[in-house]
Order: sequence, then C-alpha cells, then structure tokens
Amino acid sequence: MSNYKRTLVTCALPYANGPVHIGHLAGVYVPADIYVRYLRAQGKDVLFICGSDEHGVPITIKAKKEGVTPQDIVDRYHNIIKKSFAGLRINFDIYSRTSSDIHSKTASDFFRKLYDEGKFIEKESEQYYDEEAKTFLADRYIVGTCPRCGAEGAYGDQCEKCGATLSPEELINPHSALSGGALVKKKTKHWYLPLNQYEDWLREWILDGHKEWKSNVYGQCKSWLDGGLQPRAVSRDLEWGVPVPVEGAEGKVLYVWFDAPIGYISNTKELLPEDWEKWWKDPETKLVHFIGKDNIVFHCIVFPSMLKAHGGYILPENVPANEFLNLEGDKISTSRNWAVWLNEYLEQFPGQEDVLRYVLCANAPETKDNDFTWKDFQQRNNSELVAIFGNFVNRAVVLTHKYFEGKVPAASQLQDIDREALEQIPALKESIGRNIETYHFREALKDAMQIARIGNKYISDTEPWKVAKTDLARTATILNVSLQICADLAIAFDPFTPFSCEKLRHILNVEALQWEKLGSTEILQTGHSLGEAQLLFAKVEDSVIEAQTARLEKIKAERLAAEEAKKPDVAPQKDECSFEQFEAMDIRTATVLEAERVPKTDKLLKLTIDTGIDRRVIVSGIAQYYSPEEMVGKQICILANLAPRVIRGIESKGMILMARQEDGKMRYITPAEALCNGAQIG
Repeated sequence: MSNYKRTLVTCALPYANGPVHIGHLAGVYVPADIYVRYLRAQGKDVLFICGSDEHGVPITIKAKKEGVTPQDIVDRYHNIIKKSFAGLRINFDIYSRTSSDIHSKTASDFFRKLYDEGKFIEKESEQYYDEEAKTFLADRYIVGTCPRCGAEGAYGDQCEKCGATLSPEELINPHSALSGGALVKKKTKHWYLPLNQYEDWLREWILDGHKEWKSNVYGQCKSWLDGGLQPRAVSRDLEWGVPVPVEGAEGKVLYVWFDAPIGYISNTKELLPEDWEKWWKDPETKLVHFIGKDNIVFHCIVFPSMLKAHGGYILPENVPANEFLNLEGDKISTSRNWAVWLNEYLEQFPGQEDVLRYVLCANAPETKDNDFTWKDFQQRNNSELVAIFGNFVNRAVVLTHKYFEGKVPAASQLQDIDREALEQIPALKESIGRNIETYHFREALKDAMQIARIGNKYISDTEPWKVAKTDLARTATILNVSLQICADLAIAFDPFTPFSCEKLRHILNVEALQWEKLGSTEILQTGHSLGEAQLLFAKVEDSVIEAQTARLEKIKAERLAAEEAKKPDVAPQKDECSFEQFEAMDIRTATVLEAERVPKTDKLLKLTIDTGIDRRVIVSGIAQYYSPEEMVGKQICILANLAPRVIRGIESKGMILMARQEDGKMRYITPAEALCNGAQIG
C-alpha cells in the first residue's frame, strides 16, 4: 500500500431488478466497506464507488410482466437499494446509476474510441427473430422444452428446473416469450471484442504478475485462459440500454457486460468532474474491485482487456472476489424468494444493523460457499457480541461510575496480569491490519473479538468489584486498564460494527479515534469524564428466530407444493413382464435419413432410417409434434424386432421409442451422446 498515494475501491454494481440480499452483502459490500473504513481510519486517501446496473434483458422482462417501463423498474429498485445501503452504513462516496446521462456519454465515448481505432471485429450472424413482435430476441426471450430434463419453459440460456446451461439452438420447440409465436432466423450485425488477441498479455499480467490473488480468483482466471478466449459480442439487438454510437446501428445497444463496468468510471466522473482522471489514470492510484465469484471473468479478463484496448487507464491491483452464501443450507434464489432482503431486515431488526454486519463477516464465503442460519445469527449475537464484547464494556463503565464518579481513574504500579492483558493488543493490531490488507476479513474480525475476550477475561480475573472493598487504588488501576481496552475496541471494531462503535465512543465520551492509537496504554487520560453507561447489544430472543425460520419454512413448503402440483399425471405401471420377455425385445439406436408426411394424414410421418443392420422404413404418428425437416439427421431409439405392419399401404418395420410429456406432447428418446447406429440398448 505504501507504494500508492491513493486507493480507488469499487463494488460490483447491484442489478436493479430486485432488492439487495444477504448473499450480496457477504460476498461484496460488507467486505468492501470494512476495507474502506480501515484505510480511512489510517488517514488514507480513498474513493469508494458504486451504483445500480440498470440495463439488460431481465429488466425488460420484468417490466413487460408488470406492464410498466424499464425505467419504472430501475427507478424503483435503485431507490430501494440506495436506501438499504445507507441503512447499513455502507457509505459510498457516490452511489449513482447506469441510466444517467453522464454514463451514457462515457460508455458511448469509450465504445467509439475502440471502434474508431479498429479494436472491434464486425461480423454478421443468424439470430432468432420474432416476426410477430418484429424484433430479434435475446436468449432469455426464447423459451422451449429443455433437452436435458424435458421441462417446459426453459430459457434460451438456462433451464431453471435442472440448472443446465443452454443455447437457444438446443431447445426443443423454441418459441418467442414475447408473442408465443414461432421463430425464424435472420442475419444481424454486431461488434465483438477479440479477447483472444489479449490472451498472451492476460497470461503475463494475471498468471505471472498476480500470483498473490485469492486462489479462487486466480484459479478461475487460469481456467478461462487455459480454455482459450473467444471474441465476445459488445452489442445486442435491444431497445433498452446505451445505444451503439455508430451510423446504421439503430435498434442496437451496448451489451450490459460491456456497459456496466464503465459505470465505475462514469460514477467517478459524476462525483469529481474536474479530478476524476487521477483516480483512473494515475499509476499512483491503487484500484481494487470487490465482486462475487460470478463476476470474476468480467473484472479480471473482460474489463481489463477493455481498459488495455482503450489505453491510458490503470488496471486493478486486486480483485478479492468471494464465493456464494447459502441460506439455511439452500442456495439463495431471488426467483424463489429464498433470501433475507436487506430492506426487510432493516425494518424488522431496528438498532441491530451491526449484528448482521458482524455475522455476515464472521461467515463470509471467502474461499468456499458458506451458510447463513438464523440459529447461528442468534448464537453469535448472544454469545459473542452480548456476552463478551458488550458485557466487558458495560462492566468497566458501570464500575467506573460507581467507584470513581464516571472519571478515568489513575493507574498506579501495573502488575503482571495488567501488563499481560495490555501487551497482547499491539500484536493483534498488526494481525488485524495484515488480514484486512490481504482481504482475510473473517480472520481480522476474530482478531478484533480476541481483544474483547482479553478484556472480558481480564476484568473477570481481577474482580474489581471485590478488590474495591479493600484496595481502591488497585481498583483504579484495573479499571484504567479496562477502559483503555474499551477504547481499543472502539478502534478495532469500527470497520466491522460502526453503529456500535459510535455508541461506544459516546459512552467513552471521545471523538473518532485514529488507527495508530490502537494498542496505546493512554488513549483515555486520567480524569477524563465518561458518558452514561448503556448496553451496546441486545439479546435476540428465541421467538424472533422462530418467526424467521417459520417464514422460510412456509416459503419452502409453498414451493414444494407448487412443484408437486406441476408434476405430470404419470400413467400407472403395467403388469410385470419376465426377464425373458424383456430379453426378447431388440432395442437399438438408429439415425433418420429421410422423412416425409404420409399423404392424406395429419399424424403420420414416413421415416427412412439407418439401423446399422439395414436401411428400413418406419411409419410413426408423430407429425403433430415434429416436422419432417426436424427429424432428418436425428439419432433415435427403436424397437427393431417388432413384427412388420402395413400402415396406409406402407410396410413399417419397427417402432420409435417415445415419451409422453406432462402437457401430452410426445418426444422421441435420443442417446445422451452420439452412438454408432445399431448399438443395442438393454
């Protein structure tokens, strides 16, 4: 850090289609705020930047569902998110948004510079088009049947039922989510950032130059680079977003992954219009991105490549991404309402903001996914914050008021037990700083709590309430030492629990304390008057936790009931057959060579297939589910030794194996991977 004059800290822009939840906080925002508060306690020059990410397809989908405009959606959630962050005292220097005019201009200018310098690849491709809605469709606007699990309503990028990553071409019967109609493919032109051209530079910059990065970040970067980078589109066909600033690009906007990280720059420009460049272009500025693991590729590979292509910008010195936080053993999901929302927490737990900050830091998913449970929330509050930290401070202050009229008493000759307590704190100060500077916030919090444990043990072991009966001078020394440790706690915990430390400073009757004073034995001078004693933390009762767990149990029960209701009515099992009867069936793989409709029928297709044994014809009643064109080239499974039948004058030799979906539609059975024709099944 000493090599830099200033530090620029950015947080991943939260997506403005919903509130912030505890997963976001533990993964990104609480660690970043701790880091910034620590630097500021040292008097460092720091800028803390964030804002709402307000473009992209999910916002347009939500707007369409609610019958409002995308701007209505982002306005609503931008305000909720901004207010929630302020309520938890995550104090950004600016919290702006990507729908602002200054962002649109900044992103447009950034694109235009790269475009004018020939840094993009321009190419045409065929993409799905909805003729009824007269628009190209993003992957999320394309729905169909999942080829993996058979679920209806899978998106063109993912099946939310089985979690499979998909492409629109893989969907069975893809159709438009806008109009419900069939799709056609049309040519469209887009611009691509050729990431492959930056691969060698990225290898040197990351793999050789930043081996100190967290293992989860470094490992994911290495995996991407080892797999080979491909050009990535920077534009898409959509009305909502920053328009592509090129003639003839009407109806195209900057892809949200390209547009959003430029928001860090535009937000800085909005805050410091005359002074922003020293934060983004001066090599003496340290740039740190706090993100979740789903954003590693964008902040470590894509955005640095954009900055490199543009030229003149500094690159991130570190990208301390966290893993994911689960809730009660289950993955947090906004679509399933399986989350603890920050705005709701602030309403339901007034005055307990620091408890959430403390628990989320203590359980931070720094190197692997971790779990938040309400019982752990209660236990950490009651057993650590209340019973250790709060109990120690309260005893020290109450006893000082009782025996010394609320004034810091003088310490006479220190005994070994006094020195032992005080001498442990400088080492903990060093450890806290080292852990924060290397992004090990959980360990730093343990160090801070260790100071409280030292104080709590010290006052319990010395028992000043008993000593006061016979030796008031010794009592004065014990309470002086105890109060110095209380002041240490006001410094050490301030990055983690700012609300409680503000209250503690009020109790101690001091202003904000600089980090350098931590570990000093004379933070509070003899004769200094304390404020009134008050409890730092309140116990969380069982009834509060039971209400929260009951809410989650209700959500889970409703979800399971809905999933059960969606299950298809499965045909009852047929009578048992013997192994000999099963063995008599010859089930094989085959490929459809030709397909045509059987004249004067609505249901029949005539399929010419290669069974690996022979070339034969099967007549199948699947014309209402598949067109002849869809069947040609498909590998299927057939019952090869079914006795031939003549159907509509055509001899049919065999039967295609089909499965009936919950909607009554029939789907052919296909191998999970290509097999040779004639491979026996069984």
